[in-house]
Amino acid sequence: MKGKITSQQIKQVGVKKIYSGLQLVMVHLRLYSGSMNAAAIQTKPKGFTSLAGKPLYFLLLCFCTPLLLGSSAPLIPYPATDSLNQQIDNIRINNGTQGEQRHEADRLVRQGSQQQHQGNLEKAISYWWQALEIYDQIGDVEAVGRTYDFIGLAYGELRRYPEAEDAFRRRLAVARSNKDLQGQIFGLNNLGSILLERQNLPEARTTFAEALAISRSVRNFALEGASLSNLGRVAAVEKDYDLAIKLYEAAATLHRRGNDPLGEANTFNNLGDAYLAIHRYSDSIGAYGAALGIARERRAPNIQFRAIDGLVAAHGPVGRTARWLQLLQERLALARETENLHQQLKSLQLLAQFYQKQGNYAEAARAYHQASAIAHILHAPENRGTAGNRLF
Repeated sequence: MKGKITSQQIKQVGVKKIYSGLQLVMVHLRLYSGSMNAAAIQTKPKGFTSLAGKPLYFLLLCFCTPLLLGSSAPLIPYPATDSLNQQIDNIRINNGTQGEQRHEADRLVRQGSQQQHQGNLEKAISYWWQALEIYDQIGDVEAVGRTYDFIGLAYGELRRYPEAEDAFRRRLAVARSNKDLQGQIFGLNNLGSILLERQNLPEARTTFAEALAISRSVRNFALEGASLSNLGRVAAVEKDYDLAIKLYEAAATLHRRGNDPLGEANTFNNLGDAYLAIHRYSDSIGAYGAALGIARERRAPNIQFRAIDGLVAAHGPVGRTARWLQLLQERLALARETENLHQQLKSLQLLAQFYQKQGNYAEAARAYHQASAIAHILHAPENRGTAGNRLF
């Protein structure tokens, strides 16, 4: 009927609004010239794998500062929606390589995944290097690229940035030689994150911009949102928080339209960091809370830990000690549920510091004692000394 507005028209109007706003931002960054076809962006070229419902695990090295620990500890989200076994099965189906060597490499990847889940990143890396050598021998290029992803992410979480950069550059080279656009976008975003941590802002921006251009060429909302969120992080490092907030908000919308909830949650954490930096505590609490809600639903513990840490940082300055304690207790429960000893250690240290700040020295001593016991299990003498002696 003439004059009737369809739901499809409403969707296209919404997309046009998103991209008209983005156009101004990208012009400001000198990363865009020309026009955008909003309707065309809803499609993807034949042969490009859809990422709907899958985690964009290259997102994002979380370069925030946990306030109560006083150290910069980037937390890298690993695949949370698809299990590693599913990823291995996908590689096998796509590549077709079989045999004892293949099964041995897959076993090593699984062992590495188990070690990573337990927080033993050095052991995980060792297993993955062994697997990568086998994949290379049998000519499984896709598995080689994905294993470089795992290795680079683990090195990044250990803050061994030169090794992480090398792994991601190798991953990117594999993707380019294999004409793997999705792998290129993953590699570029991961590489850019490492460059950002190493304060190489010009190259980080250029790398993220290349990822954005490729993701735009394949017309996928989730991938565009990922790259745009990373550009927001560059702006945040440069303390251009107004621009960072605009980029994060646009990226969150793109993640939502691309059915990428984990990417959206990561972007909300980034948005919370930006609001926190300019002391907009209420807005930061809203952003971190949104991230935490999504992460709980999707069972993404790394994103949950980061959101909780952000909420603690936002509630503390405004004197909400009850909520502060509740969040720290939730953090410890999550660490125990996921059997992550490193996060249990950190949670107990944070709880001890909270109790000490409130003058509850008995509870503080109890938390420090538990932290010291876990540090002993982890064979970390430096943590044992720190955990056991802070009160005395």
